[in-house]
Amino acid sequence: MGSDQEFKKLEAKLRKKEEGKDGQKATKPASKDGEEAGEKSHRPKKGDLKSQDIIRIAETNLDGAKKVSDAIRRIRGVSFMMSNAISKLSGFGEKRLGELSDEERNKLEDMIMNPQKHGVPVWMYNRRRDPTTGENKHLAVSELEFTQKMDIGLMRKLKTYKGVRHSLGLPVRGQRTRGSFRKGKTVGVSKRKQQPATSKKKK
Repeated sequence: MGSDQEFKKLEAKLRKKEEGKDGQKATKPASKDGEEAGEKSHRPKKGDLKSQDIIRIAETNLDGAKKVSDAIRRIRGVSFMMSNAISKLSGFGEKRLGELSDEERNKLEDMIMNPQKHGVPVWMYNRRRDPTTGENKHLAVSELEFTQKMDIGLMRKLKTYKGVRHSLGLPVRGQRTRGSFRKGKTVGVSKRKQQPATSKKKK
């Protein structure tokens, strides 16, 4: 998450939004000051984006123009319910992400990474009763990705049913495989090419 490609995509998206807004303003009729309709709109150049437009929280580049409750949902490990809970408990869920101060952003990041400290109910966590420690945790971003890889690796090592299915690249949760999950060569009825019949020569 938060790679250079993602950052560039987000930048391009925000530029398009601004260009669209400027285009709409240009098509409006003349104002009271006598401005003519259809004037050329000012289009932002490269590097014109404000620093508040893209904000990095929890190893992820987020859109600063969105509301906090909507923006933090882009973070890996933050579901719809978790984003609603965090925005309500923090008290600035209706604010735009770009309007938050540095202290508020730090508080928001701490709530995402450690929701147990801020009164988020246990049933919302994504890793309850951890197999090794027995604790109730909520994992996000790189920690979630790493734990997921370790769990799959352990299942493969123990050669459990799920581990074998993971190693074979097949569905793990009991799906049918007759029509779906067909990868590689296409399986089907292949007809032999018929060679043209050779005419027998008469003696």
